Amino acid sequence: RRQKLSEAVGQRTKALSSALHEANRQRRLLLVIVCVALLLDNMLYMVIVPIVPDFVAALNVAEERQQGAQQQQQQAPVPATAASNISTTGGGLGWSLNSTRPMLRPRYPADSDDIRIGVLFASKAILQLLVNPLSGTFIDRVGYTIPLLIGLGVMFLSTIIFAFAENYGTLFAARSLQGLGSAFADTSGIALIADKYTEESERNRALGIALAFISFGSLVAPPFGGILYYFAGKRVPFLVLAFISLLDGLLLLLAIKPFSDRSRDNMPVGTPIYKLMIDPYIVVVAGALTTCNIPLAFLEPTISNWMKKTMDANEWEMGLTWLPAFIPHVLGVYVTVKLADKYPHLQWFYGALGLATIGASSCMVPACRNFWQLTVPLCGICFGIALVDTALLPTLAFLVDVRYVSVYGSVYAIADISYSVAYALGPIVAGEIVHSFGFVQLNLGMGLANVLYAPILLALKNICQMKPSHSERNILLEEGPKGLYDTIKMEERKGKGKHLHPVGGAEENSVDSFHRDFRGASEEDSSDYDYT
Repeated sequence: RRQKLSEAVGQRTKALSSALHEANRQRRLLLVIVCVALLLDNMLYMVIVPIVPDFVAALNVAEERQQGAQQQQQQAPVPATAASNISTTGGGLGWSLNSTRPMLRPRYPADSDDIRIGVLFASKAILQLLVNPLSGTFIDRVGYTIPLLIGLGVMFLSTIIFAFAENYGTLFAARSLQGLGSAFADTSGIALIADKYTEESERNRALGIALAFISFGSLVAPPFGGILYYFAGKRVPFLVLAFISLLDGLLLLLAIKPFSDRSRDNMPVGTPIYKLMIDPYIVVVAGALTTCNIPLAFLEPTISNWMKKTMDANEWEMGLTWLPAFIPHVLGVYVTVKLADKYPHLQWFYGALGLATIGASSCMVPACRNFWQLTVPLCGICFGIALVDTALLPTLAFLVDVRYVSVYGSVYAIADISYSVAYALGPIVAGEIVHSFGFVQLNLGMGLANVLYAPILLALKNICQMKPSHSERNILLEEGPKGLYDTIKMEERKGKGKHLHPVGGAEENSVDSFHRDFRGASEEDSSDYDYT
């Protein structure tokens, strides 16, 4: 009997180990899929930076040629051969944008086109801002993988449209469609990481990796798009990104099988997004995410023109402005993750330090007089953004764990809204501020805003010292208390817990509080209780 019992125990242990190993493999695969999706989204956002100005300028040339041809036709008859030459050279954008090699000297749009370019750049973030409240609720109801697949599909379609667009209206539609895909892919991807990595240290590490991919996509996209555009034409950068998006979606569809996943049936109902939006702690975090990204969002559309005027920068310097900042951004992610492992209760301090760093760096930008001097404050800005994002994105999941039900779609939709506010205003408002007040005043204002916001994160000091709770799903899957001793200790901890969690109040889910108190009792009293 003992031999049979030992064999049965051994088989169950092997089965459990195999199941855990399979779960870890799937979790890592999901992390890879999400990181690729975030990389693609941010590359799609920034890849048009070196392409769109030339595109709009070529569009103006084509329109002028068409108007000139129409005037000539009205004044005098045009032979058939001449009309065919006009239609193949100046009548369409294929003359300049779809050739294998654009003009060696870049064309620049007229000043009157600045608004059109700004609206085009901002349209993605504006639609993303409008869709996020709906996408967050949708994610909470259907789970994380299906919205991620929808987002990848929409991103693929919008990128294909961008590749073959031949007029401003089509460009605007494709750019807006990218925002729709991002509202689903970004929010569901980050929420999926928070859901799969429940341990605080693992969650910080996984979200840090995701942030590294986000920064890499944003910083490498302009030189990637500019080089491929110069040597291969307008379509190639978008076709490459569309192909990667298609592969990522197929990998998600084949490996995870989202439509056959029934795990959502046992998931708890998430907290409505409007309740999360009025939570004071979530509001503080969302405000910090918006404030820290304003310098990056406002400098991207304005710094190239300022570099041209003040330091006579050439094309490669303007194209590689942000690329050196990738290293300090990754360094900031790494440092924050390591510090959070040792001192997790200081997440608010890391965010405040990041805001102060961004503020000081923003004030230094106007004093730079050459490219290499400029890289120093820009690296400081990206390092500070890494501190804020890496510290506060896990804090959003932590706030949901300790105050609500552990479903993360809506709370990360709020985070995406915070980013979208900055990037929707940047291309439209930044240029007007520079025109009305000056580039120096713009940077001083952004720096002051970040420095003044840093002390507000003190509001998170007490809540960051709380213990995270488990979600209702985990409670249902775990065994309840066994024996009279466990039941008594659980009730004692439950009574004491009423004054141990001052921020929860009536808003905190009672089941989460019950489980947290019981878990504390089992951890502290397991050493002096004999289960035999």
